[in-house]
Amino acid sequence: MRPAVCLLALFLGLVAGHPALAQENATGREIYVGACAGCHGEEATGTGPMSELLTIPVPDLTRISEREGGSFPWLKVVHLVDGRSGLRGHGGPMPIFGAVFAGDPVAADGPEGTPVITSRRVLEVVDYLMSIQR
Repeated sequence: MRPAVCLLALFLGLVAGHPALAQENATGREIYVGACAGCHGEEATGTGPMSELLTIPVPDLTRISEREGGSFPWLKVVHLVDGRSGLRGHGGPMPIFGAVFAGDPVAADGPEGTPVITSRRVLEVVDYLMSIQR
């Protein structure tokens, strides 16, 4: 491998691994705010304006990893967001926001190498949720 290519790969690896240098997922946050913040809150802590009207507690999405024993369950979250796994609070698969997350299908490899076909918007939201874990 040429030295310039090695240096670029090293730099990109450092940037991606350093929170202060990594670029925030603005697209994922924008989609989240438009589709999820009404219930989960703008900071994803479960305190959105609609949360007090609901009959079940709204989960804090910044603590998904904590609830799952320390690792972010990427595939499980993809399936929840894209509606493959029903959620009691959503009445099943995301009934209100289904159109927001439909379309523009992409294939992605999960952290364990599991191939998944979902929409680009779902991946953006899941990436955003993964980035805000405490």
